[in-house]
Amino acid sequence: MVFNTGAALLDAIVLAAVSKEAEGTYGYKITQDVRQALDISESTLYPVLRRLQKDHCLEVYDKEFGGRNRRYYKITPEGYAQLWLYMEEWKNYSCKISEFFEEVKVHE
Repeated sequence: MVFNTGAALLDAIVLAAVSKEAEGTYGYKITQDVRQALDISESTLYPVLRRLQKDHCLEVYDKEFGGRNRRYYKITPEGYAQLWLYMEEWKNYSCKISEFFEEVKVHE
């Protein structure tokens, strides 16, 4: 992607990815889901997950999987509220940008 991805947009996409699983999901799966929208590495994702946890948007728990503990992330009620705000803001923002681009006249 040629456009810079700001922290708010990344937070919104991560919250949306986590919200798809009622019982929560783990880091690698979140990375794969987010990559459907953005090219992101796991090293970029984990600071975002920690920030969202610190902001009470995500809760974390460990669960045994294949003889090892796997860390799961689950969206909180505060996280759903923040996601809703992000979605509303994105709807307004993307609509304005799309309208602006529709007004462009190509000169040949």
